[in-house]
Amino acid sequence: MASDGSRPAKMAKVSATLSGPCPGSLSHQVGDMTVEVASRGSGTQIRVVFCIQALGVKNKHAATIQISAEQLLREANERQIEYVAPVPKQNITDPQELEEFKLNRRKNYEDNIRSRPDEMPNWVKYAVWEDSQGETERARSVFERALDVNHRAITVWLKYAEIEMKNRQVNHARNIFDRAVLILPRVNQFWFKYTYMEEKLGNIAGARQIFERWMEWHPDEDCWFAYINFEMRYGEVERARGIYERLIVDHCEPKHWIKYAKFELKNRENDKAREVFERAVEFFGEDHLDETLFIEFARFEERQKEYERARVIYKYALDRIPKEQAKQLFDAYTSFEKRFGNQDGIESVIHNKRRFQYEKEIKENPHNYDAWFDYIRLAESEGDVAKARDIYERAIANVPLDQDKRYWRRYIYLWVYYAVFEELTAKDADRTRAVYQACLQLLPHKTFTFAKVWLYAAQFEIRQKNLKAARQLLGRSLGLCPKDKLYKGYIELELELREFDRCRTLYNKYLEFNPATCQTWVQYAELEAVLGDYERARAIFELAIDQPLLDMPEILWKAYIDFEIEQDEVERARQLYERLLEKTSHVRVWISYAQFEASLEVEDNADRAREVFRQGHKEVKKQGDKAARKVLLDAWKAFEEEQGDADALKEVTGLMPKQIKRRREVFAEDGTSDGWEEYWDYVFPDEETTKPHLKLLQIAQQWKQKQQAEEA
Repeated sequence: MASDGSRPAKMAKVSATLSGPCPGSLSHQVGDMTVEVASRGSGTQIRVVFCIQALGVKNKHAATIQISAEQLLREANERQIEYVAPVPKQNITDPQELEEFKLNRRKNYEDNIRSRPDEMPNWVKYAVWEDSQGETERARSVFERALDVNHRAITVWLKYAEIEMKNRQVNHARNIFDRAVLILPRVNQFWFKYTYMEEKLGNIAGARQIFERWMEWHPDEDCWFAYINFEMRYGEVERARGIYERLIVDHCEPKHWIKYAKFELKNRENDKAREVFERAVEFFGEDHLDETLFIEFARFEERQKEYERARVIYKYALDRIPKEQAKQLFDAYTSFEKRFGNQDGIESVIHNKRRFQYEKEIKENPHNYDAWFDYIRLAESEGDVAKARDIYERAIANVPLDQDKRYWRRYIYLWVYYAVFEELTAKDADRTRAVYQACLQLLPHKTFTFAKVWLYAAQFEIRQKNLKAARQLLGRSLGLCPKDKLYKGYIELELELREFDRCRTLYNKYLEFNPATCQTWVQYAELEAVLGDYERARAIFELAIDQPLLDMPEILWKAYIDFEIEQDEVERARQLYERLLEKTSHVRVWISYAQFEASLEVEDNADRAREVFRQGHKEVKKQGDKAARKVLLDAWKAFEEEQGDADALKEVTGLMPKQIKRRREVFAEDGTSDGWEEYWDYVFPDEETTKPHLKLLQIAQQWKQKQQAEEA
């Protein structure tokens, strides 16, 4: 809508908090707009009045608080709902007006049940209203019509019987309950109400008869216990006991047996309670054992101070119930032993707990050999040979799945411990031999083997005084899978037996198998030296040093030189040093050579040693290794201080280097600079004369020393 000759005015948005004179009518002024909300019967009317401005809208900005038409409608309805008009009071004084009122109400009820006959609450309201008006026959008629529509409506039956009982029509109520339990026998609520009514009427026999009819349908355990409680209220203990007997047959669960036993205990029938527990254990057998039953049985015996009986019950259950299903039983047994047991009993409980833990671990991972070791040690500590042997058999049955030696290292000790157990604990030599044989058959010797198993088996045969079998085992091992440990073990065995010819044969085969082992050459030569065959020992040493590949040649050369020195073969030892220096010019060899010459009891030993030091110094100087040169000069100086004279010591002192601190650049792996570091370097006198900057450094040091002397 527009004003005269002006553009249309813009409508402002409605914003503000609604307010009005009454919940049913609201009015609010927003700028140039008036909003009126009025309630008309069941509906709501909104009227918005705009004021047209000739000059347009003054404020073009949006209001701070925005409100929509939807919000207006919602708040109007809410306020209308909050306001509920009170129901007017109606006083009827005329019988004709009362009949008209009843007629209208009946018409409304009939219309409701005619439009929705499946809505049972409408029928119930109709019947209750008729009963409230004193029209009992009409109420019965409504209930019967409702049952014709839906005879499974539990609420209708209960309300029907309740109204009859309210009107003291007992026989009518009995008739209704009889019909209800006949049509719906599985609805326990009918039976509960029926028996309760008869009990309240004092008809105990009738109530018992109803319970018997109820029990024929095999209801839930709560129904049985209701029957038992009924009999106990009237002191009928024998009848209640008979009901319990029928209950444990109908519902054969451990909890019902336990309640039966507690029932007998409550009536101070301890022998009968024990009999119930014993029957329960026999009834369930070993296939359907329940830990709760045994816990209650043991606690019953504990209350009767029959501690041995309780202990036997606990042990019987723990031996037959799976460990993962007996945690509560084990906890109860532990508590029992702590209170009534001795040291052996407590240890037994602890062992059982640890056994349960180990069983759980090996069930989760059968190849957890550490758990098997702990389990085996536990079984051995108990002293039960059969049980420990069974665990050993179960453990060795878990063979590693991968043909990799690292997975077999822990597993093979199971066999070793098994054999030791059979030999030392069980003292069964035949089983020990069988264990070793089974282990050796299991190992894949072509891929890898374990020398310790062969050696342990051979040592066992020696302890059994069966030397032939031991040699056969070791010979077989060398044929299948020769190893250094097997050769060494076999040679050690023959040495203990003083079979030197066999030792020579084994050494020869060992050196053919692995000629690079210097320790073997040395031991072979030492054996010949001990036997007095020095030429043979010397030949072995010569053959050894001629090998092209040796693992530790310095050990071999040292042993050869020591051997010649022990035989007082000085010239041979000197020749060996010369031959060794031809192969290597290591500083340690020069020092050893010089010390050897100095140790000889001859006149010119010092001169010979000094000459060796000079030659060694020249050779090491050529190599350019300053650290090795410093080590040689230190050894030479120590020698001169001990055996030399002043001139010789002065000579060595003049060759000693000076230690100075220097800096050098450090580079990273990618070639970039990584900073600078300080290090100590040796400066020898011969280097100072060749390098001018070092000569200048020497002069500066001398000048500084002179200045310090003058100041002093």
